[in-house]
Amino acid sequence: MTTPNYETPAERTAIQTINCTIGLSSLGLVLVAGTPKGICAILLGSKEHSLVGQLRSIFPKATPHKDGKELDELLSRVIQLIETPNVPAGLPLDIYGTDFQKRVWEALRKIPAGQTVTYKEVASRVGGTAQEVGEACAANVIAIAIPCHRVVRSDGGVAGYRWGVSRKKLLLQREQELAPDPASLFASRALLKGRSPF
Repeated sequence: MTTPNYETPAERTAIQTINCTIGLSSLGLVLVAGTPKGICAILLGSKEHSLVGQLRSIFPKATPHKDGKELDELLSRVIQLIETPNVPAGLPLDIYGTDFQKRVWEALRKIPAGQTVTYKEVASRVGGTAQEVGEACAANVIAIAIPCHRVVRSDGGVAGYRWGVSRKKLLLQREQELAPDPASLFASRALLKGRSPF
């Protein structure tokens, strides 16, 4: 099964204006971008100009406007979700992607904080291969709210993450602290090595 995970959907390139704001969390800077329908991107990084550059490359025909007032509440809710992932945030999302990507991302949104699944398990739920699921995770531009960090390798190992493996580990560790799940592959792998996953 070949899925064009990296195609740019026509609706994404049709967006003309995006409002965005940037705040600080324990993961570094957080850029929240939105359309009138909801959040279209949550990006993590360490440099403001780099985050704005990423937003421009994701939505190449859109003009980003920094508008903290309009997005302040959403930014606060995103930061709260980062810091306390076991508390539902109910964020309005405006998701752009291929049909396959959207199926993967919808499956990821059903994974509770503290739990992990493998790429293969997600593939069995949505159709496709583990590699295609990995590509869909890599294409996700809505960090945290679409929790691709909760997908791990079959051995519990932490694979790549668009915003850095160290951030992925920190997110998984925090979620295990706040919502412990002994069955989590991430927790199991750390405990088998004789150390706490935290």
